[in-house]
Amino acid sequence: MLIDGELASSGAEFDNVSPATGLVLGTTSAAGAIDMDRAIAAARRAFDETDWSTNRALRQRCLEQLQSAIEADKEELREELVAEVGCPVMTTQSAQLDWPLAEALRYPVRLIDEFEWERTLEGGGLFGERNVRTVVKEPVGVVAAITPSNFPVEVILNKLGPALAAGDTVVLKPDPNTPWNATRLGRLVAEHTDIPAGVVNVVPTPSNEVAAMLGTDPRIDMISFTGSTAVGKLLMRQGADTMKRMFLELGGKSVSIVLD
Repeated sequence: MLIDGELASSGAEFDNVSPATGLVLGTTSAAGAIDMDRAIAAARRAFDETDWSTNRALRQRCLEQLQSAIEADKEELREELVAEVGCPVMTTQSAQLDWPLAEALRYPVRLIDEFEWERTLEGGGLFGERNVRTVVKEPVGVVAAITPSNFPVEVILNKLGPALAAGDTVVLKPDPNTPWNATRLGRLVAEHTDIPAGVVNVVPTPSNEVAAMLGTDPRIDMISFTGSTAVGKLLMRQGADTMKRMFLELGGKSVSIVLD
């Protein structure tokens, strides 16, 4: 786990099982309620008390560092993808790894410079009065990123990149069936970037109760979720009380039926 800039262990673990063989590949630290609370608190503090949300040059440099670190570990990521997703190596040479690695961080980095963060609207005021209207784009705040098991690297990078480039902080909860890519990314953030403590937190957990904290905690401003429609509906209900913004990619088309 990565919580508040430090690699951490809860003391509890869960098995990472290969979907191809049914064998246990290894174990992963399992976040409990205390760990999740610490991660959310760290993300809130990093957004409210550091200059991450306003320092565009820092965000750009840090994302470029993360890009370089991921590229250096690309083959290890590939091996983990094949093992824990059960996908063919060929798919990692396209949508599973190589394609998102080429653009998922680089494009948001470019937008930090190119995006129109502030603009003045044309048009005068009513009844001859002078009226100046300015639109300012600001980060949302703390984003809970909840990712699925089928394309872990692709979805994680495409959630992390835009959120971090915009100035948000993130609590990443990967699918418990594919935690290793996420925990590796957490280690790269901690060891190879200048990303401030608390900006990125990685909290794998097999517990639905612990994961549900992301939907109910008022310190979370937005939920970015890719997964089932049923869970998407649940997150909408949970987030309604605190008016969380929602980015939901629901349903799926990845099911295969194998007759043996």
